[in-house]
Amino acid sequence: MRSDLLIRKVHLSTFADPSGYGELRNAALLVRDGRIAWLGAEEALPAGLDVAVEIDGEGGWLTPGLIDCHTHLVWAGSRTREFEQRLAGATYQDIARAGGGIVSTVKATRAATLEELVQSARSRLRALLREGVTTIEIKSGYGLETATELRQLQAARQLGAESGIAVKTTFLGAHALPPEYAGRADDYIGQVCGEMLPAAHAAGLADAVDAFCESIGFTPVQTRRVFDATRALGLPVKLHADQLSDLGGAALAAEYGALSADHVEYASEASVAALARAGTVAVLLPGAFYCLRETKVPPIAAFRAQGVPMAVATDCNPGTSPCTSLLLMLHMACTLFGLRPDEALAGATRHAARALGLHGETGRLAVGLRADLALWAVDHPRDLACYFGHNPLIASWSNGAAVDPEKRSA
Repeated sequence: MRSDLLIRKVHLSTFADPSGYGELRNAALLVRDGRIAWLGAEEALPAGLDVAVEIDGEGGWLTPGLIDCHTHLVWAGSRTREFEQRLAGATYQDIARAGGGIVSTVKATRAATLEELVQSARSRLRALLREGVTTIEIKSGYGLETATELRQLQAARQLGAESGIAVKTTFLGAHALPPEYAGRADDYIGQVCGEMLPAAHAAGLADAVDAFCESIGFTPVQTRRVFDATRALGLPVKLHADQLSDLGGAALAAEYGALSADHVEYASEASVAALARAGTVAVLLPGAFYCLRETKVPPIAAFRAQGVPMAVATDCNPGTSPCTSLLLMLHMACTLFGLRPDEALAGATRHAARALGLHGETGRLAVGLRADLALWAVDHPRDLACYFGHNPLIASWSNGAAVDPEKRSA
């Protein structure tokens, strides 16, 4: 049996089952042509192996590669001043209405070249790769006009090509109202639907479409216009929903069969039920919750009771979650939101894959799935959520190829 990679003397945490870690101790795993070809007990390894590379896991734990399913990784400029403003008592809404927040990043991002955007995002991506991330979603949303939105998405594609990991791109033109459209939100949504979104789709730069449905973002009616235009193009949708108030955003996302509804701190019981019926993932973003010093916790008990899958992501962005540690988010999901460690890890593997439409490709250790793997020097997978400020990654693989976080573009 020819194989490209054999990892042996490891314990597996497969996340192949709906609950728990999916533990398989004293095991091995074979990779062929970028896919998992076999996994099982070490003693049951097939005979007559012809292996190109063999790794001795030395009793470590092998998990699916981590998936960061909600980021705004590509931007220019800085918003650290807003951190000081919030500490002085200003709210996120106050800052946004005064011309800060998302719009303040737009000016710097519009002025940046493609190479400048890629260069600034590289360090953020490398930090995530060093923690075992092998798949990431990157949104646009800091251009708010066609050329810059496309440039952000092009930067995301370039980051994927040079890093060797899977990058899913999301068009987020309906992120905020640009200054030139002040008082004309409906007109801007017309621009999003009539020009920006079709351009991103025609260029092959959008894997999905998102919007910010919120009191400081866009109304449910305006969000529907974006989703209707998206549906006409055959693309899946996601939604920033119910972060700061209950506008019924999660239920709206479910109505359109969204891959995910993200933030969801204020999601109502009716919205939770709608997510469950639709099979839409609730993406939890504890970094933003922490940074904004919010107090309204997502309805975790209701998600559990209704069987809503919960993903966990960094929400890496310049203003409200300037975080490049998915491991820290696992810990925060447990300490701030009350997830169990196995739920948090499933949220960054199995359920994160579903939030990107990749459930049949990655997020679990199973024969036939993409060989996206992370090897950890831990006593048990729960350690990944228990500890913080500690990185026990030994090595990771994307599509069967070793990930090198320090690799530079040619």
